[in-house]
Amino acid sequence: MRTSTTIEASGGSWRETVDFVTEAERLGMDICWVAEAWGSEAPSPLGYLAARTERMLLGSGIIQLATRTPAAIARAAITLSNISEGRFLLGLGPSGPQVIEGLHGVPFARPLTRMRETVEIVRQAVAGEKLAYEGREFTLPLPGGEAKPMRLSMRAEHDLPVYLATLSPKMLRLTGEIADGWLGTSFVPEGAQGAYFDHLDAGLAAAGR
Repeated sequence: MRTSTTIEASGGSWRETVDFVTEAERLGMDICWVAEAWGSEAPSPLGYLAARTERMLLGSGIIQLATRTPAAIARAAITLSNISEGRFLLGLGPSGPQVIEGLHGVPFARPLTRMRETVEIVRQAVAGEKLAYEGREFTLPLPGGEAKPMRLSMRAEHDLPVYLATLSPKMLRLTGEIADGWLGTSFVPEGAQGAYFDHLDAGLAAAGR
């Protein structure tokens, strides 16, 4: 069993938060997830914590879909993975209409499709491939222009696991199908088998895992 904690950079004194994380690592905590709600974003504090820790895994818990392009997510994830020497876990989640539409002014539409396509594009980038993609949400390069498929000028030096924070049956099935792990951010133990695990297992089975 691995132990973890979650912090948010705007959740109080940043110095006290850093002291909390470094002490948690000293005491044997395995993972620190950095939240992103409607305050601070996740990648900046994760970069700082990468420099202040040595062993603990560091994860985005979560980077919100629709607030960044898949390529921007991939660039942040690879950067954090490289500077932490492979200790970064990419946590993604759809968030909700209030944040995505109310704060960012982006339609909260087709989150299932957006999640699948984002993960596929991120993995293209992590693999060092040219970003060429035709989907319902994303098409790379943008059609009608002069751009050609590009690959990032940086390379992922380590494995980069993808975790998804999901709740609905279809999202949970997708998580089992394509993700390396699940973030049960609103997990309720009572009835967990039917509410969560059955759908995750169905996704795993669909992927032959």
